[in-house]
Amino acid sequence: MAMSGNDEARQYVLRMAKENDVKFIRLWFTDILGNLKGFAITDAELEDALEVGMAFDGSTVEGFARHNEADMVAMPDPSTFSVLPWRPRQNAVARMFCDVLRPDGSSFEGDSRWVLKRALEKAAALGFAFQVGPEMEHFYFKSSTSAEPLDVGGYFDLTSSLDAGADLRRETVLLLEQMGIPVEYSHHEVAHSQHEIDLRHTDALTMADAVMTYRQVVKEVAESHGVFASFMPKPLQDQNGSGMHVHMSLSRGEENAFYEADSPFKLSETAQQFIAGLLRHAPEIACVCNQWVNSYKRLVPGFEAPAYTSWAGVNRSDLIRVPSYRPGREASVRIEFRQPDPACNPYLTFAAILTAGLKGIEEGYEPVAPSESDVARMTDEERAAQGITALPRTLDEALALAEQSEVLREALGEHTYQSLLQNKRIEVDRFQAAVTDYELSRYFPNL
Repeated sequence: MAMSGNDEARQYVLRMAKENDVKFIRLWFTDILGNLKGFAITDAELEDALEVGMAFDGSTVEGFARHNEADMVAMPDPSTFSVLPWRPRQNAVARMFCDVLRPDGSSFEGDSRWVLKRALEKAAALGFAFQVGPEMEHFYFKSSTSAEPLDVGGYFDLTSSLDAGADLRRETVLLLEQMGIPVEYSHHEVAHSQHEIDLRHTDALTMADAVMTYRQVVKEVAESHGVFASFMPKPLQDQNGSGMHVHMSLSRGEENAFYEADSPFKLSETAQQFIAGLLRHAPEIACVCNQWVNSYKRLVPGFEAPAYTSWAGVNRSDLIRVPSYRPGREASVRIEFRQPDPACNPYLTFAAILTAGLKGIEEGYEPVAPSESDVARMTDEERAAQGITALPRTLDEALALAEQSEVLREALGEHTYQSLLQNKRIEVDRFQAAVTDYELSRYFPNL
């Protein structure tokens, strides 16, 4: 009897584990807040894990809002097997991402991977596949106890005195590629000690796994060199924050559904409706794309981050940018959504983005004219006349919009939607109760 695709995948993992002297296998999953979680098994347990999964305490998936312990099953995805190149070669360590199941084998509705899979299935039912390519920014600091940069370099700086993180980036790229994650670019970014590594576009589920791996690799490399890497959206008050600018497109088979030769920006009607969906629903999905209190310190005018729901061809402060078209590269026509930051949960973020864009296509939203001037310099009346609204200024504002959002509820599913809101309310309440350094320096000497 011929082996099924699943059988072949499992046999491949068992063979690769043996050939690479793998002793430990880390089973990874992502909690609702986007934190990488997991536990390790030995090679003796690998075959059973591939067949029936491994039981664990599922309350770890719930973030801050943990309830009573609940048994769940981590079911490894064989296609994600990869040896961790920063671990010893003898008695090596590998990883696999897992789907989180209930003990009866059904999908757990609070599993981030399941949320994205469900959104991708809806896109597939409409005839679309969703490809993404994020530009991931992060900072290097001298330690985890203070935000002291390694350098004072700027955009694309190359000299060793200005780009102290060049070797860190180099090692990170090499490790990512050893794990089968292709990289397009890496460079110093605008802010002091800020860096960017761009991952080559692929399907959204593979990319969400890659984003989680990327963040781990960046931190592992930094730690091995005695420095600290941070994906905090806005660690330095007077510098640009870190974004996760997501390049994206929809395809129908081999055809780029966003491309139309005779249209402005080469964008098809499908692409323009997708843009309209993103512009309309961006404020209500902000608590997913920008899920931390600190995220909203980045989304202010003057630091190359979006603050309003506008789009344009070249302006890097708009919410959506359309990269320039190169003749003969129809497949590269795409849009760049600049709202998310690199501290988000990529599974939930990609699901929310896709659902908002598809809503524009399904309901035939009218295309929105691109902005021809700096939106931040417009008056409120001028922005209102063009249908441009503000993104939320705080997490509290974002949650108020999310609580009224049917699009976000649809994107996440009821369980994850309610769990996320509960988690984020806990965060807002904790922040409200905290006494900050600003308050101490501003008020303590005078009051």
